[in-house]
Amino acid sequence: VQLQASGGGLAQPGGSLRLSCSASLSTISSMNVMGWYRQAPGKQRELVADITVTGSTKYADAVKGRFTISRDDAKNSVYLQMNSLKIEDTAVYYCNGGMIDPHGSRFGMDYWGKGTLVTVSS
Repeated sequence: VQLQASGGGLAQPGGSLRLSCSASLSTISSMNVMGWYRQAPGKQRELVADITVTGSTKYADAVKGRFTISRDDAKNSVYLQMNSLKIEDTAVYYCNGGMIDPHGSRFGMDYWGKGTLVTVSS
């Protein structure tokens, strides 16, 4: 398994969850950006947040101020701390890794982990 995600589950509105994703040693050297995408029922997969090897982050407008992405290079891992969860955050969340050029454009192979379901419900 190249990307292993965990941490999904059920949370109440206003609650928190933390997602984790670890990359295999054979994969991490092929990525300079890692992040999280999500796909809600009936919707397209969308970027939630990503972080580069230099620590530069990008967030979807819908999660800014509520979600925080971080990385631990010693553990080849990236995390998504999700606070103030909303019902509309319900989705399958996918860990992703790949390469971006200096302009931020993706190139080469994309790596995906199995999705982890996040359900926000009262």
